[in-house]
Amino acid sequence: MDTQWLTDFVQMQGTSFVINLVAAIAIFVVGRWAAKLLNRLAIKAMQRGRLDPLLVKFLGNILHALMLIFVVLAAISQVGIQTTSLIAVIGAAGLAVGLALQGSLANFAAGVLVIIFRPYKIGDYVEAGGVAGTIDDVQIFTTELCTPDNRRIIVPNGQMMNGAITNYSSHDIRRVDLVVGVGYDDDIDTVRRVLEAVVADDPRVLADPAPNIRMSAMGDSSVSWIVRPWVKAADYWDVHWEMTEAIKRRFDAEGIRIPFPQRDVHVYHHGERTAERPAAALER
Repeated sequence: MDTQWLTDFVQMQGTSFVINLVAAIAIFVVGRWAAKLLNRLAIKAMQRGRLDPLLVKFLGNILHALMLIFVVLAAISQVGIQTTSLIAVIGAAGLAVGLALQGSLANFAAGVLVIIFRPYKIGDYVEAGGVAGTIDDVQIFTTELCTPDNRRIIVPNGQMMNGAITNYSSHDIRRVDLVVGVGYDDDIDTVRRVLEAVVADDPRVLADPAPNIRMSAMGDSSVSWIVRPWVKAADYWDVHWEMTEAIKRRFDAEGIRIPFPQRDVHVYHHGERTAERPAAALER
């Protein structure tokens, strides 16, 4: 029996398969490089269009993922695998995986909600999902934050959107809230004058809205005053710390005391017994 034709066919098919495999590898390598290039160009185009940096990064991540999927399908098709059937199989598998990974789909949906409603943007300092930090990036499933001590925190988007979000960078100005305690013996007008002088001497304090300085409460050990100046958001912590120090220095110079809780113990002798009766905290 003549089998030469079968040998020739196998050799021809083998050569064709090797050529197709090499072509598929080339498609994957070049396609991956092209996907990165097109993704960078798309990001630059969106940046030139002055889109929000958060939206640019999120859309860039999705676009890059879609282009990689297209490249993989093109490479598989070059080998000879029917992509139509493969897509159907992937779709069925994707449904099963999606049911198993409902949390990941929820994180993706939360990422879309972040883009739509924009509760925060890149560079904002926020408190959400049980963590606090500056928003560095919003991925398809996660949000990356950087803490003030330079730690990187990766939080699922669903966790970020599943509770209250406090955005400290949303407005250009913030109010510094200070509470100062003075003694009951200190003159009210003197205390008010000193606090107003400290606020007025700081050039970072804004005139509008006007600072608020009021006596707020009479406690067990001290009279509490609130000092609430408005400053630019970038100056918040510097003003908070430096104004606290300035108030202490001015109080020392003016003889205004900052009291602390004290307890007087009175000892009474009755024959051989000694009794101690603690008195209420007295104001100093």
